[in-house]
Amino acid sequence: MESVMSANQSLKDYRIEVADSLAAIPAPTWNALLARQSVPTPFMRHEYLSALTTSQSATPATGWKPQVLSLWDDSSPETLLAACVVYLKTHSYGEYVFDWAWARAYQEHGLPYYPKAVIAVPYTPVPGSRLLATDAVRREQLLAEALALCQAQEVSSLHLLFGSAEDQVASQSLGLMSRHTVQFHWLNRQPMPYLDFEDFLGTLNQEKRKKIRQERRKVVEAGVGFRWARGRDISPEDWAFFYACYERTYLEHGNAPYLSPDFFAAQASAQPESWLLFIAERDGKPLASSLIGLLETESSQVAYGRYWGALERVDCLHFEACYYQPLAWCMAHQFDRFEGGAQGEHKMARALMPVNTPSAHWLAHPAFAEAVSRFLDRETEGVSQYLSHLNERSPFKQNPGT
Repeated sequence: MESVMSANQSLKDYRIEVADSLAAIPAPTWNALLARQSVPTPFMRHEYLSALTTSQSATPATGWKPQVLSLWDDSSPETLLAACVVYLKTHSYGEYVFDWAWARAYQEHGLPYYPKAVIAVPYTPVPGSRLLATDAVRREQLLAEALALCQAQEVSSLHLLFGSAEDQVASQSLGLMSRHTVQFHWLNRQPMPYLDFEDFLGTLNQEKRKKIRQERRKVVEAGVGFRWARGRDISPEDWAFFYACYERTYLEHGNAPYLSPDFFAAQASAQPESWLLFIAERDGKPLASSLIGLLETESSQVAYGRYWGALERVDCLHFEACYYQPLAWCMAHQFDRFEGGAQGEHKMARALMPVNTPSAHWLAHPAFAEAVSRFLDRETEGVSQYLSHLNERSPFKQNPGT
């Protein structure tokens, strides 16, 4: 492997700061730097990351110790050149890039895998910019300083999860190992976006078109309808109902929810424009909901499937709340993309297509790094074959004219 300290740092023209809270950087300064990135998702905004901590959802007590690393211009002390949050982790929950086997291998050899470090958004497997920087050089310098911080603290490893293409370039320049997973995203038609849901259905093969219509019909025949609200139009009562659904879903799977009510209260107050809520109702009574994140800039209009829950079981309600309602909304509002979240091959039947989502990894122990590198070579080949196999099963018509 290449040296992890190959960034151009011979002449540093910046000062380094490490803080235990994002409060050390003013929100406008952080958000302005985020806005300059290629994929400025709402989940990297100051308000979102801060709420994870202040709501006690992602703190040292829950296994996420934040270290805010920032580079500031020596000649202009108020100018932020680059920044990221490095979390020290005592477990591997809430990451969605699974390294449990690596942790077991360390344990079997009598070595500690935890604490480790991650550059990620807790509980949020959404691809986007993680290394915020004014340019490629600063991005590489930031990552090199993060690696130096990890080495100084003698952590086992550093993992940059769901980063942007620019983050991946910086990682490869510094010798980090690449890993690939698969997500499923829906893309609006270009250059002429879909007119409506029926126009979209017309591009699918007969089998998938029939299946979707059957699933939607079951929800209608159950007497269930939907309403949606965005931003400050989401009422406190709507937020409270959503949380009841969200909590119920986690508890039904035997787990406490990762995120607290205070986290969503902070979202409703500090960045309401980032959220779209669908509520399923029958006879005026709410019974399920799905919460969608939104990114809307001059160049990108993206919706992100995030959370869902139901207080009552209705056949196919999950598909309607989490896919069909959001897709119809995206078409009506001419959004470019809907990202369905981590994993879930079943999403292809709803026309969410597979995409490669990379991450980057550094292990301090040379022998383990070499073993993991060999494993990733094999895994990458397997993921490539898997993607090819999935694309052969496209739900779209092979001949659009039929």
